[in-house]
Amino acid sequence: MSQVKESELYLSTEEGLDEEVGYLVYNDILIDHFLHPRNVGEIENPDAVAVVGDPTCGDFIRVYLKVEDGRISAFKFLTQGCPGAISTSSIATELAIGKTLEEALQLTDNDVIRAAGGIPARKAHCSLLAIRGLHQAIENYKEKKKL
Repeated sequence: MSQVKESELYLSTEEGLDEEVGYLVYNDILIDHFLHPRNVGEIENPDAVAVVGDPTCGDFIRVYLKVEDGRISAFKFLTQGCPGAISTSSIATELAIGKTLEEALQLTDNDVIRAAGGIPARKAHCSLLAIRGLHQAIENYKEKKKL
């Protein structure tokens, strides 16, 4: 996991800095998911796996899915990235587990951002990683199962 101090996730006001600088401010939901990410790890004998990355920042995610009766029963991930990538990946797992494959394919990065209660604008692209990984894993599953 990244070596980010909890205090670095909050807005700090330093004398002499312009208010317009555009701080990276993470809300309590994002901080909680960064410090205590849900569904991190690998799934033994997964039904689908996908790896996607963002070449602009170097973040990447490996997604593992378990599918039972057409529903996502488990969604785990390993992410290398910033607090935004880790926390939004955690949130995406919570949104997708229990959904049918078709429902999960309808999830968007905007759904993740809404569930997160917002994300700093400069980090919005981070929310795409887990959703892109989820969608790719579902497509890989469908190809494997000839669905």
